[in-house]
Amino acid sequence: MDSQRDAGAPASAADAPAQHSARVQALVTLIGAGERASLLAAFESADEQAALEALQQVVPTQAREVLEQLSSARRQRLLAAATPERRRQWASPQGYAADAIGSLMELPIGVFSPEHTVAQATEELRELVKRAFITYVFVVDPSGVLLGVVTMRDLLFSPPAARLEQVMLREPFFLRADESLIDAMRRAVNRHFPVYPVCDASGKLAGLVRGPTLFEAQAIELSAQAGSMVGVEKEERLSTPLWRSLRFRHPWLQLNILTAFLAAAVVALFEDTIDRVVVLAAFLPVLAGQSGNTGSQALAVTLRGMTLGDVKRGDERRMLFKEAALGLFNGVLVGLTGAIGMYAYARAQGSGDALQLALIVLAAMTVSCVASGIAGVVTPLTLRRLGADPATASSIFLTTATDVVSMGALLGLASWLLVDAPPQA
Repeated sequence: MDSQRDAGAPASAADAPAQHSARVQALVTLIGAGERASLLAAFESADEQAALEALQQVVPTQAREVLEQLSSARRQRLLAAATPERRRQWASPQGYAADAIGSLMELPIGVFSPEHTVAQATEELRELVKRAFITYVFVVDPSGVLLGVVTMRDLLFSPPAARLEQVMLREPFFLRADESLIDAMRRAVNRHFPVYPVCDASGKLAGLVRGPTLFEAQAIELSAQAGSMVGVEKEERLSTPLWRSLRFRHPWLQLNILTAFLAAAVVALFEDTIDRVVVLAAFLPVLAGQSGNTGSQALAVTLRGMTLGDVKRGDERRMLFKEAALGLFNGVLVGLTGAIGMYAYARAQGSGDALQLALIVLAAMTVSCVASGIAGVVTPLTLRRLGADPATASSIFLTTATDVVSMGALLGLASWLLVDAPPQA
C-alpha cells in the first residue's frame, strides 16, 4: 500500500497545475453565464489566486461587476492582491474623458462601514497591507456614499472598541471623477495628500487617485504643451490602431514589471526582519507613499522647467542641491511625525524597542525623502540626455527608486540595529 501511495504522489503533483487551470476556466465560464447565485458562491469559496486569474481573463467591465457583488472582505483581498494597473482597469475608466480624473483612478482598498470598530478595521488591514499600500481608511454608508476618512494615526491612538464613525474625519476633501486634471490640480495644489478619494456626482466613492499619480499626470500634460504649441500631436490618439497602441505601451509595462521586481526583492531580502518585528509592516506604505510624493513633486517641477526652457546648462548642480535640501527638511519634519506614530504603536503592541523603532522611522524617512528628491531631478535629466522621453519613462524609474530606497532604509536599519545587533552583556 505504501509503495502504491508513493507512486501516485508524483502524478498528483503533476496534475496540480492542470487542476488549477480547470478551476480558473470554470470561474471564467460562470462569469460568462451570468448566473449570479452560482457565480458569487464560486468566487467566495475559490482560492484567491484562481479567482484573481479568472478576473484577469475577462474584460474589465465584467470583472468590476463581479467584484461589486462580492462581500466587502473578499473584494478587498482580491483588490489587494491585484496590481495597481489592474485596479485602474477595473475602475471602468472608459466612460470618462482622457483628461478626467476618472481615467486615473483605481478601485479603493480599505473601505469599511461606519459601524466597524477600530479593532475590526485594524485586524482586516493587517492582511491587506501585506499586499497593497494603504494610507487611509474610507468610511461609506450602505449605498457607497463617502462619509469620512480615518488616518492611520487615528487608528493607532483610538480605543479598539470605538466605531469608525466616532473617529473619522467628516466631510473629507475628494476629487470628482468627471472633473478635468487641471481643475483637480487647482483644488489639490495646497493639500499634497498621498491619496485622494474620488467620488461620482452623487457622492459615492468611485475610486482613489494616489498623489504621485496625480503629479505624474500633470507633469506629462506639461511636457506635451511644447509639442501642441507647434502643431505636434501626442503619439497615441483615440484613432490609433490597436497594434500600434500595443507597441507604444507594452514595452514600458514590461520594463515596469521588471523594475517592480527590485522592490519585491528588497522586501523578500528582509522577510525574516518583518517576521520578527511585525510592526514594521504597518509603516512600509507610509514611508513609500511619503517618499514617492516627494519624488513626484521634484519630478513635476523639473519637467515643467524642461518644458518651459528654464533648465540651462550648468543648472543641474543647483537643482540637485535644492531638491536634496528640501528632501532633508521635509524628511526630518515628516519623519518626526512618523516617529511619534511608530513609538505610540510599538508601545501599544507591547514592544520593548519602541524608542529604537521611532528613531529608525525618523532616519529612514529622512534618507528616503532626500533620495527621492534627488531621483526626481536626476531621472528626467538623464533620460533626456539618453534620448528617451522623460515624461513617459521617468515615473517608472522614480517609483522603483523611491520604493527600493524607502523600504531598504527602514528594513535595513531595523535589521542592523534590532535583529542582527549583538546581545548586550
